[in-house]
This record gives sequence, C-alpha cells and structure tokens, in this order.
Amino acid sequence: MMNNKQPDIYTIDDTDSNQRVDMFLAKLYKSLSRSSVQKQIKAGSVFVNNSPVKASYILRQDDEIQVLFEDKPDYTILPENIPLDIKYEDDSMLVVNKPSGMLTHPTTVENSGTLVNALLYKYQDNLSDCNGIYRPGIVHRLDRNTSGLLMIAKNNDAYDFLKQKMQHKEIEKKYYAVVCGNIDSDSGTIEADIGRHQSKPEKMAVVKEGKPSITHYKVLERLNGFTYLEVTLETGRTHQIRVHMSYIGHPIVNDTLYGGKKLPVNTSEQVLQAYSLKFITPFDLSEHLIEIEPDNDIIKTLNYLRNKK
Repeated sequence: MMNNKQPDIYTIDDTDSNQRVDMFLAKLYKSLSRSSVQKQIKAGSVFVNNSPVKASYILRQDDEIQVLFEDKPDYTILPENIPLDIKYEDDSMLVVNKPSGMLTHPTTVENSGTLVNALLYKYQDNLSDCNGIYRPGIVHRLDRNTSGLLMIAKNNDAYDFLKQKMQHKEIEKKYYAVVCGNIDSDSGTIEADIGRHQSKPEKMAVVKEGKPSITHYKVLERLNGFTYLEVTLETGRTHQIRVHMSYIGHPIVNDTLYGGKKLPVNTSEQVLQAYSLKFITPFDLSEHLIEIEPDNDIIKTLNYLRNKK
C-alpha cells in the first residue's frame, strides 16, 4: 500500500462474512452512500489481506480489511454504562465474565449493548487497538449465546503476548456443555477440520478444506438421554464445540442451528459456558487459573433433566 495515512483495520468474523465488501463498508460508515464507497474502492483506498479488491469482493471469515478513505468518515462506538463482571485484573489485562445474550463486539448490524460498549465506558482509551476499532481490547470472542470468561488486553504489548500464547496453545480454555444423547465413552477427542458450510453461510461445518480443529471432552454426568460435559479446546475455531458435538451426533441442547433439541426450559440458545481460563499474565508472567460456577442456563437445564421422569 502506498499511503502514509493510518488505515482503519477490521478483521471479519462469522457475523460479517459472506457479504460484498462495499455493502459491509456502507453499513459501517453510515454517512457514506454505497456508490461513494464503491468510488473509493475503485480509487484503491480499500485493501483486503494487503491486496486491492473490487467492490464485489465477497468477504470471508478472518479477512483483514484496511480502509484508507480520502475523507475518512467518523465511525465511533459509544461507551455504555453496562455492568461488567470482572474476575481478574492487573495493569495489562483483565478477565471478564460475559453473560449469555451479549455480543462480544459490535457488528455492522448491531453497535450497542455489546461487551465492547461496556469496556469503553470503564476503560476509555486504555484498551489495545491491535484488533481494529470494532474490537478494542478483544483478544478472543464468545458467541452471543455462549456465556463465560474472556481475556481483555489493556495495551498492545499485552494483546501481542496473549495472542502468541494462544497460538502456541499455552492458554487453557474449558467449557461446560449439555449435549443431546448418551455419550458412551467417559472421555474422547474430536479431531476434524472446520470451515464455512458450503450452502449455509451462517454455519460452520466439518469440511475437507477446513482448518485443523481439536476438541477434548470428559463426561461429568449422564441424564436421561442427555450428557453433561467438560470440554477443553486445543484450537479455537468459530463455533468449534458446537460443530464438533453435532458432527459426532451429540449437538448441544437448544443449539437449533446445529440440530440441538429444544427443551422446555427458559434458557438462551446453546447451553454452553466458558467456565475456566488458565493463563500467564503479560504483567509479571505469573500463572493464574480463573474458574466460575455453572451459570443459570446450565443449572436450569441440569435441574430439569435430573427431575425428568
């Protein structure tokens, strides 16, 4: 790129993939018309993965967009006074317990009520900007209806440190899940590549051209045709646990996107919680294990199944 201006950077995840780049930017920069966005793309002001693209380019998950508009429109995420359930904090990072039903970060469709809105209210500019203006501080994410522990970086050095630890599999993430069916083995490993579903872009699937994905599980309790699991991720693909459990014929309860049975219990969608994080801090290189109790969705589902005749 031959431009000295600092670009706006966006990394595409499953919520914004499978749409044209001009449509994505027109929704993001609401003050610009789509035709104006198209003109700027044609003038070479937009790059995807460091290469110029046409306005018709279809975005894929993990694409990095770099925007160098001549008259850069203002795009701001408003801070919102939303309570944060902080489980650990030091000068470089924090661990927050995200509730089910909350987006981790804004999208082109929703830009309020997210974890990022809450973080901006409490920490203002004291968050890493490595992940673009959509995701200040965000090191990794959880689906809207998955609750639990997330690491937040307060500065770029902390972000780089934590990302590197994740890539080297030096951060341990464990989940609680209630799945359909009785899993016979007490423990097991699912190793199957995950990529975008060929005909349903909102879904991921086990596909030949997917990325290597490994999930370990251990049975905690068997309950009248359902199984309560502890799940440990060795990789971190989008929807990984949901896809892998569906792939072996045991989709997560209430996960209707991946074939989970809907129970008559007042819960969010998938009954899945990130309950444990083991990590080394960038601040003083000390090791920490943060664990939380099962959330209301897990408890209500277990109580229903234990009392089911």
